[in-house]
Amino acid sequence: MADQVLDCKAISCPMPIVRISKAIKTLTVGQTLEVHATDPSFQADVEAWARRTGNELVSFVTEDNVHTALIRIAG
Repeated sequence: MADQVLDCKAISCPMPIVRISKAIKTLTVGQTLEVHATDPSFQADVEAWARRTGNELVSFVTEDNVHTALIRIAG
């Protein structure tokens, strides 16, 4: 179970990443953020964002055109 859930469905790039960047500021190291998005480029965007920021993309699942990313906040 995630510490926070973020609904980014029906918004396009780059807004899901912008919202993720804002949301993680409210979390502490080790907490998790679950993000739901429908933007087709979300997987590539969130993978690149995780690499760039050092946060961990724990899982990524797509079901019924909804992408769900679980991110663990790094220190």
